[in-house]
Amino acid sequence: MKGILLIGAALALLGLVGLAMPIFHTTDTKSVAKIGDLSIQAKEETPHTIPPLVSGGLLAIGIVLMGAGMLNRQ
Repeated sequence: MKGILLIGAALALLGLVGLAMPIFHTTDTKSVAKIGDLSIQAKEETPHTIPPLVSGGLLAIGIVLMGAGMLNRQ
């Protein structure tokens, strides 16, 4: 059950990253006005928040899956 162990490790890692960096930003470029060949664009930065409950849940599920993968190996 090497697959379960790897999936558990990946989920646990995602949970740790979510707890370490709960806020990240994305940038969108939108066209504001277009007159002939001239185009005016604006960049908009949007913050996104990962709830701690989701990060903690991912971490817990990852740990459980890693434990199940190790028990199946024996």
